[in-house]
Amino acid sequence: MVFLLFLASRSGTLSSKLEGMSNLITLLCGLIAGTIVFHSAIVAPTVFRTLGEHDASVFLRTIFPKFFLFLALVNAINFLLALIDGQFGVMVMAAISAVLMGIAYGIIPMTNRSRDEGNQQRFAKLHRISVLLTVAVLSINVVGAFI
Repeated sequence: MVFLLFLASRSGTLSSKLEGMSNLITLLCGLIAGTIVFHSAIVAPTVFRTLGEHDASVFLRTIFPKFFLFLALVNAINFLLALIDGQFGVMVMAAISAVLMGIAYGIIPMTNRSRDEGNQQRFAKLHRISVLLTVAVLSINVVGAFI
């Protein structure tokens, strides 16, 4: 990130730098939305179709923490870029998205424990919460790409 800011400060006029920053913010919103869509439409269904229950569980318990942390990190970077670029709306949206992905990450242990203990009602509730948080972040970033 520091490297990107350094490059932006070394080339072009201020307006072209700001436009480049704005383009990068839009690109990151698209990256976030695309990551969520890819994970939901390609990765998860493929895992359930091709792996047994045990292997799918091991894989998903490995990938979901990374998924949520990656999304939180990219949103945090977008927050900083929007702050630098003076895009208040995107800054708020990126901050909310980063926090929501942090919450989704934080409930993973409770979700896994519920599944392990056979508490289907609690598992279903926590899983639904993580899905809704992810859909909210997807929606926010789709909007953010067009602001």
